[in-house]
Amino acid sequence: EVQLVESGGGLVQAGGSLRLSCRTSGFTFNDYAIGWFRQAPGKEREGVSCVTTGDGGTYYSDSVKGRFTISSDNAKSTVYLQMNGLKSEDTAVYYCAAIESGGRITAVQAMEHMSESDTDYWGPGTQVTVSS
Repeated sequence: EVQLVESGGGLVQAGGSLRLSCRTSGFTFNDYAIGWFRQAPGKEREGVSCVTTGDGGTYYSDSVKGRFTISSDNAKSTVYLQMNGLKSEDTAVYYCAAIESGGRITAVQAMEHMSESDTDYWGPGTQVTVSS
């Protein structure tokens, strides 16, 4: 059974940092791309970052580029999202998702597919609240 579980969310002041974790199980980690999405109340879901765990390719949205860093620990089947310089507009529920990539698609392409809901593998989410 495929499972993704996020952790690490919380309340932080603007300018602070948080590290989110996405622990996965039930699939061959190196064959998948893992993406981070977020959704704020009343807003559409936004793709934030993605990593292709096999080759380490990455994607960042313009809204987080330079502030967020995605990484993967293949031994732990876990992907991290280090978030620095947090802003109030980063407040949202953060979700991780997985899609099979098998070295055939880039992180950008993986994010596009997941954004189009081409995967059923999503975690339950973790709340990030940034106070100004």
